Amino acid sequence: MPSLSRRGRELADSPPLPEYIAEHFARAGEPWHADENPDGYVGMCLAENKLLNARLAAQLAQYSSAATALGYDAMTGNLEFRQELARFMGRTFLGREFPPAELAVLAGAGSVLELLFHVICDAGDAVLVPTPSYAGFWADLETRDELRIVTVDCASDDDFRLTSDALDAAFARAERPVRALLFTTPNNPLGRIYSREEILEVVNWTRAKGIHLVVDEIYALSVFGERAFVSAASLVPTLGDDIHIVWAFSKDFGASGLRCGVLVSENPSVLNAVGGLGYWAACSTHTQSLLNALITDEKVVDDYLAAMQRSLREAYNRVTRCLDAEGIAYVPAEAAFFLLIDLRSHLATPTWEAERVLWRQLLEQANVNLTPGEACRINEPGFFRLCYAGESTAAVEAGIARMGAILAA
Repeated sequence: MPSLSRRGRELADSPPLPEYIAEHFARAGEPWHADENPDGYVGMCLAENKLLNARLAAQLAQYSSAATALGYDAMTGNLEFRQELARFMGRTFLGREFPPAELAVLAGAGSVLELLFHVICDAGDAVLVPTPSYAGFWADLETRDELRIVTVDCASDDDFRLTSDALDAAFARAERPVRALLFTTPNNPLGRIYSREEILEVVNWTRAKGIHLVVDEIYALSVFGERAFVSAASLVPTLGDDIHIVWAFSKDFGASGLRCGVLVSENPSVLNAVGGLGYWAACSTHTQSLLNALITDEKVVDDYLAAMQRSLREAYNRVTRCLDAEGIAYVPAEAAFFLLIDLRSHLATPTWEAERVLWRQLLEQANVNLTPGEACRINEPGFFRLCYAGESTAAVEAGIARMGAILAA
């Protein structure tokens, strides 16, 4: 029997799917229900927002798009859709409108990141990622692109602040060429919006180093705190050849299953190179047609976004009240749909192994699944990401109560 390639063997032996996600899909068929399954599974490990899914699904059902979406189109997005996207993104969060030629549409933000880093980096190059971080970046960049992520470690005793000193330290210890910095605002998993000054510090640092800056703004509209979101695009007169922005419908619209991500770049070589790979990551023309109808329906989409932000604020307030009642510490958030809870005092020892044991204990005894801090590359054990919008708020409250009972035992 013919053997697998080296790449195939590595994927078979070490799948990029983390254990906490595998456990989620294994348990998701027996969800919590107040009456029918009060001991059921509560998944708080996936960053999805399902709070207004019924409303969005009903709206999308009103649009007919299949008749015009049966054939091939540009592999990086239908021109009309990119025109409407440019208007929508410009007026809602970018702060200015880009020409449609500077947008590329692909099958989700993960595909955008993988293709973008494929064309700005070579295999073996380093990419800096501030931590705590979204856990999926390692699969996006290291699996097929064969890059190496170097963490920019931010510490809890400094409120996880990102500084030029931390960036310098990561750059110095990379031990391989650093080609880019991947920077996320609002931050995942902190749910924090970076200020104008903080973003400009990052821009100036990357330009001084002569490397690319990729700004992940996928939670730009999922803001519920007092501070307004600031896009990198609104802070510089031009993105130039070195700044690239990533966004998608997956988070702000709770539509991760539609697989529609967007790259904004003023670098024609980058866009051409990404276009050369677009065939293997194209967004369905049906999906593009459907989303085009949505974003051109301005009153509907603006009302939806306002309601989404209100629902996130209400869910966050309920969840944090529940955490307070159970004596579970957390880092306050102002955007997105997760927060970091601090369970350091509940570890048997301050080690990653002890964190794994606690994660497994909560999973098996409380039937609650959190994202371990180790997956987010937090530089000390004991923090967990709690996602509170992928389940009903009542389910999350029930899950927190179960956790509280175990932690207090």
